Amino acid sequence: MTRKNWKHERAISLRRGMELNVQHAREKLNRSVDRIADLMGMPSHFTLYKYLESGRMPAILIPAFENACGAHFVTQYLATSSNRMLVEIPVGRRATHKELNEVSAYTNQVMGMLIDFYEGRCEQEEVEGALTILIEDLAHQRGNVAKHQQPELLLGGDQ
Repeated sequence: MTRKNWKHERAISLRRGMELNVQHAREKLNRSVDRIADLMGMPSHFTLYKYLESGRMPAILIPAFENACGAHFVTQYLATSSNRMLVEIPVGRRATHKELNEVSAYTNQVMGMLIDFYEGRCEQEEVEGALTILIEDLAHQRGNVAKHQQPELLLGGDQ
């Protein structure tokens, strides 16, 4: 089974965003829905199951939910559905060769998708999503370059 590349995953609905958060928590952090509810401070895990089933979580609980899951798919969906783009705040740290190679490889992949789209071999939604992810990645690298002379402290981040 191939591993999911979480960096390139995007939610197409609020409910799908919640599902991706739970999957991320399960795969990356080994957390169950019960554990997520506990970390959110909910009195009963059944309430969280209800929110996941209906796709209707109170906005005040979204940050706690995403923090417990270690992913931000709900926030990404909310921004994307409002025609906005999210860029992780750069801290000015030096990019690793692996990161730069990943960005380069993804750029080539997206360019291939763009060519395929204009030749009628690729779907519009797929290309739009890939282009958005690429632009976000490049904007993050641009911010790192701009802050390189005075990097920020890495407080609480896994960078």
